Amino acid sequence: MRKAIFLLSTPLLALLFFACQTTAPKADAYGNFEADERIISSEASGRILALNLEEGQALKAGAELGAIDSVQLVLKREQLQAAIQAIAAKSPAIRAQLAVFDKQMASVRQQLATLDREKHRLENLVKSDAATPKQLDDLNAQIEAAQRQMDVVLEQQSATDAALSTQKSGLLAEIAPLQKQIAQIDDQIARCRIVSPMDGSVLVKYAEPGEVTAFGKPLFKIADLNTMTLRAYVAGNQLGAVKVGQQVKVAIDAANGEQQTLQGRVTWISPKAEFTPKIVQTKEERVNLVYAMKISVLNPEGVLKIGMPGEVQF
Repeated sequence: MRKAIFLLSTPLLALLFFACQTTAPKADAYGNFEADERIISSEASGRILALNLEEGQALKAGAELGAIDSVQLVLKREQLQAAIQAIAAKSPAIRAQLAVFDKQMASVRQQLATLDREKHRLENLVKSDAATPKQLDDLNAQIEAAQRQMDVVLEQQSATDAALSTQKSGLLAEIAPLQKQIAQIDDQIARCRIVSPMDGSVLVKYAEPGEVTAFGKPLFKIADLNTMTLRAYVAGNQLGAVKVGQQVKVAIDAANGEQQTLQGRVTWISPKAEFTPKIVQTKEERVNLVYAMKISVLNPEGVLKIGMPGEVQF
């Protein structure tokens, strides 16, 4: 009777063992999750006036997080603006100075118009012998003198215009470099604002308000945790079963001791082989040649963490 029970139990145990194998198939690759981490450094030197962030805080791209003291830059900018105003004050009033010649020209033209009318009157008087030819000759001489005077005024106006334009161009040439310096200072002042360059979560905070920072000194580290990357390693004989862009299953350990399955997409496969990383425990596996690959996995609920292990099934 005991033997019969044993015989009946053996197939049942085999069936249960087979069922466990089918519900938990062996993974094709193993690895750990990574994220796009960036260290945000200071773009200016000075005392940190404010740095409003904490580790674990979610940030949006373009969010203003704090500021670095920029008083000296602002004062330098005001100094350059004052220098530009001082140079501009020396700029000649070309139009006002040339207006003097315009008035002289108008006076000469009026004089010529009067002489021309007088000439027509004398010509009629000469024809009727009421005036002498000498009077007409004297009037023509006055007209020629007025025309020469107009030519002189035009030459003086042209020369004065050229001289004033050259003077003004020289002053503008002095202003242009100062304007470029102001543009540089404006850029430096803008860099005193501490801004998040991307969406992500703060991993590490390296500085605090009140500290003095320098250009290139790290302020905080940020990472985009909405999409994680599983860096896994696959054996050479499995390369035929995977390609870039392929959808795969990624399994992680759940809190209840079971596994949670997520969807992933292969984004990169290394073109060259390497030895299995030392994180693999057994000596036999460490001497095998494998190929690294990256799998992108969405992480909207934040269940995936940096360094968490994962398994891949093709």
